Amino acid sequence: MTRPAPSTDTRRSLRWLFVLVFSLLLHLLVIGHASEWIRLPSPSTVEDDVIDAELIAPPPAPVPKPKPKPKPRPKPHPAPAKPAPPPSATASAEQPADVQTAAISQPDAQGAATGPTADIAEPVEPDYTIDLPPSAKLEYDVQKTPIEGQPTYGSGTIAWHQDGSRYTIDGDFGVLFITALHFHSEGTIESDGIAPELYSEKRFRRAETNAYFYRESNTIGFSTSSKSYPRTGTEQDRASIIWQLAGIGRGDETRYAPGAVFDVIVTGTRDAEPWQIQVIGREDIDFDGNTISAWHVVRAPRARSRDQRLDIWLAPQIQWYPVRLRYTEPNGDVLNMTLSDLNVSAVP
Repeated sequence: MTRPAPSTDTRRSLRWLFVLVFSLLLHLLVIGHASEWIRLPSPSTVEDDVIDAELIAPPPAPVPKPKPKPKPRPKPHPAPAKPAPPPSATASAEQPADVQTAAISQPDAQGAATGPTADIAEPVEPDYTIDLPPSAKLEYDVQKTPIEGQPTYGSGTIAWHQDGSRYTIDGDFGVLFITALHFHSEGTIESDGIAPELYSEKRFRRAETNAYFYRESNTIGFSTSSKSYPRTGTEQDRASIIWQLAGIGRGDETRYAPGAVFDVIVTGTRDAEPWQIQVIGREDIDFDGNTISAWHVVRAPRARSRDQRLDIWLAPQIQWYPVRLRYTEPNGDVLNMTLSDLNVSAVP
């Protein structure tokens, strides 16, 4: 009896079944071979690899042998006692004569005492004849030259106003149509010159910072620092110092001579420190198509200081206005400001 031949559908199903079985065996062979090259992390491996440790006490330290006692030496004859120096001599030996430690209290927002103050050098009492320049608006060409890279250019203005009893200073400096710095100073005009009451700075993308000169408590305080300093009335801020120097020259030009020095306490928005400003000499400066003579003075920071060097050129031919300013950063970057336009008595 002959069996019937398998149908076409049956042969096709067997063929696909054979292909699937062969493909499965081939995949298992490849995966087994690849597992020798790639090892995936296993949680059980981490748990099984814990190492048991046992702490062993260290051996006892050896007991040092006692050293033999040295033989006593004969005592020298006592020298006659020297008389104690007077209190003033002791104080002068411990503290330089030109430095005075402040021991007054820190003001709060109303000038009340709240804590100890920082030390500061004793200011030199000025005996200047002051004649401040008339009100004016000054415009500057600004060039910032980094130690590495290409220079950038901008502009700036300083509005100076004084009416004989009070003054205000407003400055704006910008590069590429962006105001990088705005500063403001205001206060009174006394017999010895400018007496600031408020100094503020507003830098690009930063909050405004202020320095306050409290007359009631005779202290200087800050909005962003807990320090305070004594106020004597002769201190300047970083904006008013330029105009105080101009007033000294207008009042008595004999004060300006190569090598002359002005010692002033200058306040920023975080601290106050003594500045020594030295007169370099007269130099020619180009302004409005003409060559004018200007006094070059410089404030060089102390050794190891991270503060700026400031060069100022004051022109007696045009009311002692600052015709050029140069700020040099500790890293070597330089900001030059050259007077481009002057409008006297433009500020109301």
